[in-house]
Amino acid sequence: MKMNAYAERILQECVIAKYPWEKEFIQSVTEVFESLTSLLDANPKYEQNKILERIVVPERIIQFQVPWTDANGEVQINNGYRVQFNSALGPYKGGLRFHPTVNLSVLKFLGFEQMFKNALTTLPMGGGKGGSDFNPKGKSDLEVMNFCNAFMRELFRHIGPDTDVPAGDIGVGAREIGYLFGQYKRLANMFNGVLTGKGLGWGGSLVRSEATGFGAIYFVQHMLARQNQEIAGKRIAISGFGNVAWGAALKATQLGAKVITISGPDGYILDEDGLNFDKVNYMLELRSSGKDIVAPYAEKFAGSKFFAGRKPWEADADIAMPCAIQNELNGNDAATLVANKIKMVAEVSNMGCTPEAIQCFQSNGIPFAPGKAVNAGGVATSCLEMSQNAGHCYWTAEEVDSRLHSIMTGIHEACVANGEENGKINYVAGANIAGFRKVADAMIAQGW
Repeated sequence: MKMNAYAERILQECVIAKYPWEKEFIQSVTEVFESLTSLLDANPKYEQNKILERIVVPERIIQFQVPWTDANGEVQINNGYRVQFNSALGPYKGGLRFHPTVNLSVLKFLGFEQMFKNALTTLPMGGGKGGSDFNPKGKSDLEVMNFCNAFMRELFRHIGPDTDVPAGDIGVGAREIGYLFGQYKRLANMFNGVLTGKGLGWGGSLVRSEATGFGAIYFVQHMLARQNQEIAGKRIAISGFGNVAWGAALKATQLGAKVITISGPDGYILDEDGLNFDKVNYMLELRSSGKDIVAPYAEKFAGSKFFAGRKPWEADADIAMPCAIQNELNGNDAATLVANKIKMVAEVSNMGCTPEAIQCFQSNGIPFAPGKAVNAGGVATSCLEMSQNAGHCYWTAEEVDSRLHSIMTGIHEACVANGEENGKINYVAGANIAGFRKVADAMIAQGW
């Protein structure tokens, strides 16, 4: 479908011409705008209110230096960022990423995606993202604490439970959230729900660590149900081995599916027997080792194989679930999956598939769902943590999981309602239209 003329003009003038070096952000905006043609054609109010011009520009970008002291007493300098993208639906909400690849293009794309993802949950959250090019790998606990304290010394003045509520992301786990929250509490002199992903003993929520992966599997269950199929017995190829991949592997295994791959920067593991609960738990040991490798899995579990420098998308699977990082699955990988007769692809990482990969799946009739829908369970459960903090209460794991399942059901229904084309579901269009409509209509109602 040809892009709406209004969308094409704003993409060229307000994004590509102004920020040609921000490749990830351009990719994200292009995908959303391509999905909005029918909606924009039928609703001139969005152009009249200049929604596209406004929605591609963050409401606020905060950039700052982070000087911190390493184990040798030397001062190190990193860049810190918080992109507060859109607050039409609630306080800014989105993770903090500590990784050497962090820059404004990455954070703007993540914040742009987060805005629509949060809208899909129907919970009161705006969109934001932040982080630093600091790399926590190989650092001591003291060094990580020194960095987190320095990072929060600037960030604390820009966040709050009714303003901006950061969470974890790549490189920001329980340890980092603890240090960040402790420093916020000291500086602000208050204990509140300003960060999510907190420890269970001090404001955290049950099921939060598993939520992104659990929610992804719930979404896949709904995709399968539309084809009168069940997840039990399905062979699933997963990438990554962090919290997201772990949660997906755990829930898939509980439901009787066979997870046959995990992966890291060093290559991937093929386990034809499928992961059992001992193997799923070992993923946590791998992660906590501080080494970004999966090769030891093959040494520990007989019958599994390690393929150095290769991706899991060459494995013979029914369902592919990229769970690692943006653009990890490209056009060649997609062609390999199609040749191997993949039945379904659910993107769990943010923008985990390149445009060429998505086009390959869709042109071959393979159901494909985007990350902003599939992985929304993580931020949804973060919002449930905020609700518990505000009410000074704790919910049981069963309560949280039930609410998560209900939210993922609603997201799938929204994708179906907005993405049906000739009897089939275009999940990319459905997610983008549903998320955009909610944010844009709120922006119009609130004026400028």
